[in-house]
Amino acid sequence: MAILSVLKRQSKALLAAIAALFLLVPAAYAMRVSPMVVEMETRGTSAVARIEVQNINPGKLAFQTRVYRMEIDKDGNITETPADDKFLIFPPQGALPPGGRQVIRLQWVGDPEIPTSQAYYVSVEQLPVAFEPGTEDSASAQVQVLYNMRALVVVAPPGAKPDVKPTDVRQAEYQPPALPGATEKPPLQDGVAVTLRNDGRRHAMMANFGWHLEGTDRDGKFLRVDVSPEELSRVVGTGYVPAQGERTFNLPVPGFGPGPIKLTFAK
Repeated sequence: MAILSVLKRQSKALLAAIAALFLLVPAAYAMRVSPMVVEMETRGTSAVARIEVQNINPGKLAFQTRVYRMEIDKDGNITETPADDKFLIFPPQGALPPGGRQVIRLQWVGDPEIPTSQAYYVSVEQLPVAFEPGTEDSASAQVQVLYNMRALVVVAPPGAKPDVKPTDVRQAEYQPPALPGATEKPPLQDGVAVTLRNDGRRHAMMANFGWHLEGTDRDGKFLRVDVSPEELSRVVGTGYVPAQGERTFNLPVPGFGPGPIKLTFAK
């Protein structure tokens, strides 16, 4: 698969950059938040959800939660606004011993009659803690690195459904995002630009589907590329398309010519 080889190269480079970054971070302060994506509804039992925070390193972990409304445009640019009043969160803050876990309960208390899905980030923010006298950390640590992890929470009207269709699929050269710590932009990538339109009242997570691309290569010969959900998630994350909105995704699928490209979805 063309996309698989490109993804492997990009994943290796990204993992190397992340590994180098983590070498600079004290290991005593880290946490895990799961799940990272939560889907809720405005009424009934689905108006309540749970997120677990886990302290995965030996140091103490103090945290607080904040909520932000997320609005995303066609090109993936995100606008955030504080929205703590839309959810009842318990507990809103806490402290975990080494290896400790805390389940955070979310309850939607916003408008029960929202017309379309709304997206939020629940941010779990690590707070600074004082080191205990005489510990190794108190003697050697100069800086505390504070983590801020976010779970995507999408709230939908009960019974609402997505209605997603491709509106533009074409060969394109695009600028991939720079890797962490890079000083120069990466070279342009030959790939496929896909614009999806969601006319439904519910959001869509399009990385849950397989994408099938059919067209012709630069010599006019038939070309088909199947992109699995696992490959998609490495490139587009969840593939979130807002209700009654559009998203454009750039896929590192080289080889297509300038002719029309057909996109279909499969479970």
